[in-house]
Amino acid sequence: MPTSREGVASGEAHETATLAGGCFWCTEAIFSQLRGVRSVLPGYSGGSVPNPSYEQVCTGRTGHAEAVQIDFDPAVISFHDLLLVFFSTHDPTTLNRQGHDVGTQYRSAVFYRSPQQLKTAQEVVKGIAANRLWKGTVVTELVPFQAFYPAEDYHREYFRRNPTQTYCQMVIEPKVAKFRKQFVAQLSA
Repeated sequence: MPTSREGVASGEAHETATLAGGCFWCTEAIFSQLRGVRSVLPGYSGGSVPNPSYEQVCTGRTGHAEAVQIDFDPAVISFHDLLLVFFSTHDPTTLNRQGHDVGTQYRSAVFYRSPQQLKTAQEVVKGIAANRLWKGTVVTELVPFQAFYPAEDYHREYFRRNPTQTYCQMVIEPKVAKFRKQFVAQLSA
């Protein structure tokens, strides 16, 4: 079951974003806390193998990135603001890695779903470069969305369900704490 923040009533506006920023346990833990985000689902995107397993993706041979699919209300949080959180909570200047997680499955990517999402992503990347928010050059891929495959159930809400696991304590918890401090005004109740 995706992490849900609010129910989606029939007729309510919503959009979907698909983002890859390293380990999907981290990105799910972050985006699920934002006001206006209805659900966050970890999975795989950007590869050539239909319905890959976690084990297949970990080999780096399927071409998939660990990604999250975010259902959000654009009247509450814009795609632009989601991208500001995205680019602030992972290092978009490291090719095929985030910290100790190394491989193409950990690459940074925006799988845009419309020309407007592409334009917004290009503008945000340009702003990051102009403001020198990172020392290196942004290597985030901006690629058209093709498919998203949900991850196995045990990956869903991983951080919430496994807070004492070493990876959660050493990697995810510090990222979430930094995010919560930086984006306190955008947190859900």
